Amino acid sequence: MRPRCPSLYPSRMERGRNARRRVVVTGLGAITPVGNDVATFWQALVEGRSGIGPITQFDPSDFPCRIAGEVKGFEPGEYMDRKTARRMARFSQFMVAAAAQAIADAGLDLEKVNRDRVGVLIGNGGGGYPDIQAGARTVFEKGGMRLDPLYFPRTLGNMAAAQVAMIFGLRGYNGTIVTACAAGTQAIGESLDMIRAGRADVIVTGGCEAGICELGLAGFSVMRALSTQNDEPEKASRPFDAKRDGFVPCEGAGALVLESEEHALQRGARIYAELAGFGCTSDAFHVVAPPEDGEGAARAMAEALADAGVTPEEVDYINAHATGTPLGDTAETNAIKRVFGEHAYRVAISATKSMIGHGLGASGGMETVAVVKTIETGIIHPTINYEYPDPTCDLDYVPNTARRAEVRVALKNSFGFGGQNSCLVLKRYEP
Repeated sequence: MRPRCPSLYPSRMERGRNARRRVVVTGLGAITPVGNDVATFWQALVEGRSGIGPITQFDPSDFPCRIAGEVKGFEPGEYMDRKTARRMARFSQFMVAAAAQAIADAGLDLEKVNRDRVGVLIGNGGGGYPDIQAGARTVFEKGGMRLDPLYFPRTLGNMAAAQVAMIFGLRGYNGTIVTACAAGTQAIGESLDMIRAGRADVIVTGGCEAGICELGLAGFSVMRALSTQNDEPEKASRPFDAKRDGFVPCEGAGALVLESEEHALQRGARIYAELAGFGCTSDAFHVVAPPEDGEGAARAMAEALADAGVTPEEVDYINAHATGTPLGDTAETNAIKRVFGEHAYRVAISATKSMIGHGLGASGGMETVAVVKTIETGIIHPTINYEYPDPTCDLDYVPNTARRAEVRVALKNSFGFGGQNSCLVLKRYEP
């Protein structure tokens, strides 16, 4: 095990550099492969139930991976009228639905708040991949002038944030983060900084993705990034396990309402947790592979901890990126050891992706919702399918069964293609 790097740990004075406005979580929403609301999602995670199964949205028989975490039973009409739904790609529909849940959960009366001060910042990896695929097919088979006029308004990656803003009349800061698998987590972290800086009082944030189609599956298949354990889909996503062979794709959205503490208290909001720290770095190493020692990821974790003003020893739980790829899980384990030293063997770690698969830009949104529920309930959901120990992944991954624990401080990791690293620190809220 490498010794911790002293340069990763800024002074206590530096840790407090952003201790201006405290930012709290007041609302949650989720559309996922294991449930289309937060309560159902969380119960499935605690019970260790997998949402991964055979792909039904198209015929995947020509591909080595034929499984995914699909969202089931989603009805856009529960959140928008039919005409509005037709103008949106599936990823935007998911985000609007999750945002609607989060706004309602926060008890945010949009008629009583200054909507010029309510922003939207969403993470997304690829936009409307199924619609992009369909549009290309139309152009090449029928000619360019037969393309749907709504092609761009549906497919562009910024449209999830745009649609949330339009539907709810949120006129404040609006943005989209497109940093591959780190996008949802980075969007939440950038929202923290926006509220701290006084640019907004409230931000609806999170991540969304809906890219299960031939184009998406082909892109990852030719890279050999996906699991091929098709015979038992529910066991195919195996983070940290010695028999892991790649990730399983999924779709969905996770949303949070963030507010300045002052704004939340003034309106008497229930506060789930405090969002206390954010770190963001680049590996500057490779387009898809992480460095084996996890150096870039370690710097992002250390930045987040320093930003929150907490030490590694104060962290009770890590929600890992943990995609189930041979290189990625080892690199993340090494990064945790690099930052946490001996405490790495004491901190509880678990992988939401073991149950839902890898939601790419949506992962950070869905998984941060899970972290908030962990802090609220005192239950750490398990990493399922952990059956064969890997000597390169030798930490406490909360294998197969949920665990009760007091979680005061939690770290959320997300790492994406291009060497994009984003990490969050969430804490139990204490006035």
